[in-house]
Amino acid sequence: MQVLGWLPDALVSTRGARADKALYLTFDDGPDHACTPVLLDLLRAHQASASFFLVGRQVERHPELVQRMVAEGHRLGNHSYTHPYFGQLPLARQLHEIDATDRLLAGFDGVRHHRFRPPRGVFSPALALHFAVRGRNLTYWSYNSMDYLRRPPTELIRRMREVPPRPGEVILMHDDGDCSTRVLETLLGEWKAAGFRFCALPHARSADQRRARQAASSSAG
Repeated sequence: MQVLGWLPDALVSTRGARADKALYLTFDDGPDHACTPVLLDLLRAHQASASFFLVGRQVERHPELVQRMVAEGHRLGNHSYTHPYFGQLPLARQLHEIDATDRLLAGFDGVRHHRFRPPRGVFSPALALHFAVRGRNLTYWSYNSMDYLRRPPTELIRRMREVPPRPGEVILMHDDGDCSTRVLETLLGEWKAAGFRFCALPHARSADQRRARQAASSSAG
């Protein structure tokens, strides 16, 4: 992650805007029929917006949860279609995983290109170059909750209190288990009391979107 932080934001994004003490909650691997509804209830209770990096086949299984995410002001992200290990896939297969999920998500929010976070954080130089040429970037994180280690929530809470997130942190969590919800049941209130607000990441940038805005501006002129 330290090396990724040295790369330009146009290639790999790891942090959000630091103004107004914003924290960016992000959740990978959902939606999950048991865990995601409880997490959404908690976020709603704290008026917190988040970004969900979804697996395409899970989207097909639980479309009602994706509809709820959009309706409640959360942002959708792309986490591939089957969650494979991208380091073992040729570029064409990686792009198929990404494009299939982008098409699924567009049916819910109307966005053509979503932020993409590679499964397990693994990506190839070929994919990074493909994205860069098209004005897209890979979305990572700057603060790792470690919830995927399946450690007791009390242990994670203690660690996150000892090294708390700073303004602009993109926090990595998961919604295919209840660990993140149990951690946030304690920490969301503490972070709010410290003056933080919880935001969804802005929509992904792409060359296609820039060209569309430029065309619309030219037509208006």
